Amino acid sequence: MVDRYVAAVDQGTTSTRCILFDHAGRLAAVAQREHRQHLPRPGWVEHDAQEILRNVLRVVGEAVQDVGAGPGQVVALGIANQRETTVLWDPRTGQPYGHAVVWQDLRTEARVEELAADGGRDRFRDVCGLPLTTYFAGPRIAWLLDATPGLRDAAAAGHVLFGTVDSWLVWNLTGGPDGGVHVTDVTNASRTMLMDLAGRHWSPALCEAMGVPMQILPEIRSSAEVYGLTGGPVAEVLPGVPVAAALGDQQAALFGQTCFAPGEAKCTYGTGSFVLINTGATPVTAEHGTLPTVAYQIGDEPAAYALEGAIAVTGSLVQWFRDGLGMIATAPDIEGLALSVPDNGGCYIVPAFSGLFAPHWRPDARGVVVGLTSFVTRAHLARAVLEATAWQTRDVVDAMDADSGLRLTSLRVDGGMTSNNLLMQTVADVLGVPVVRPMVSETVSLGAAYAAGLAVGWWPDLEGLRRNWHRAGEWLPHADPAAVARGHEDWTRAVQHSFGWSREPSSHDGGAPSAQPGR
Repeated sequence: MVDRYVAAVDQGTTSTRCILFDHAGRLAAVAQREHRQHLPRPGWVEHDAQEILRNVLRVVGEAVQDVGAGPGQVVALGIANQRETTVLWDPRTGQPYGHAVVWQDLRTEARVEELAADGGRDRFRDVCGLPLTTYFAGPRIAWLLDATPGLRDAAAAGHVLFGTVDSWLVWNLTGGPDGGVHVTDVTNASRTMLMDLAGRHWSPALCEAMGVPMQILPEIRSSAEVYGLTGGPVAEVLPGVPVAAALGDQQAALFGQTCFAPGEAKCTYGTGSFVLINTGATPVTAEHGTLPTVAYQIGDEPAAYALEGAIAVTGSLVQWFRDGLGMIATAPDIEGLALSVPDNGGCYIVPAFSGLFAPHWRPDARGVVVGLTSFVTRAHLARAVLEATAWQTRDVVDAMDADSGLRLTSLRVDGGMTSNNLLMQTVADVLGVPVVRPMVSETVSLGAAYAAGLAVGWWPDLEGLRRNWHRAGEWLPHADPAAVARGHEDWTRAVQHSFGWSREPSSHDGGAPSAQPGR
């Protein structure tokens, strides 16, 4: 029997991967390439969209070659992508108009301030669900159109297309200038500030307010359907394969973790961390610092929504402890050092290196260490570093519980930090729920593969995907609830000490920050 696979392209902020999965959801092959980060000015972050496309073609070819797959063995291709990164290109030639502007980029601060001057940062929240911030793509599109001479005129003439990275890739993988399909999915569209969140269509009012011509926007489609068949250069290795899924990376991780029911949640622990909880078939009004977003939509079925909480500094705090302070030689060393003491010695570290994000949204906050005494050693500091990630997770989950009315019963986790058993146990203790890690850790790619496989009928339904999910590790809470409550009270006091340290001018009014965590 000939093996068959689904290919998933995970196009991230620093690299691009292609992973082939078999019918059981097991990884069969992987190929990866990094791309250059362009930093032309302070606060500006760009990528070369053509370089990204070349890397996609290379990693797809390498993964297919690795398993020796021939025609017909790859049944579908799905895409997961860095969200909010903005590409403008000429549909006649396929050439981008300059570099892609990355989701981390801060160049639209002035434009965001202008928009917020008339109605505040929540001016558009009742339509798109999002506060005004440099994070999202809408203001970035308008900035590019105005900053590039003649580009608005070219857009009016039909010579400009906009897309987040999913749109750029789908258009190119389905033929590019020779019939490429210009689409995006609901998860990526929900991160532009231009989509009506409840109706899942472009909002003329939002587009007009932000100065974005609607004719350049892609068609909004579901996350799992056949957008088109592979064409152009990719067809040399994957001829006629359905391009059948697109999801933003964090939504893809939620899908790969099979969080299909309201109340099911995941956290991806990396440089920064992202918590998402499925909230069901209608968007939730978020009033406690989380962001409503579309979780996924399968074909013509009703969309599922989610709340998202972004934590700026988690894994990067361990890196700082290693590189900035020189306290450990390697990142894994922190676990043994922290285990050498029974607690944090009364010390708390709040890693607000460039502000605090969900649920506080305080760009004026800066990192603090509180509770220091002569008793505290580097081992206590190591424990405080790990506990900072756990307490930040608790703050986000508490906000999600308050916004959604759903009570978290377990947390599914993925990402590099999940190899730290002490950290995972601490998360379970402070949340008071089981923390569960799956057998397949590549949940972003797996989510894109699952959606593509569903679209072509390779997997029959969501329940079939649930059967593919297998537990690799579980941590049950066993801490004294009273001790956890005291620790959370102390943590909250420490967080309050971090507020107001930045003397840089800020228009903070309780909305979102002007910078976002790394992925």
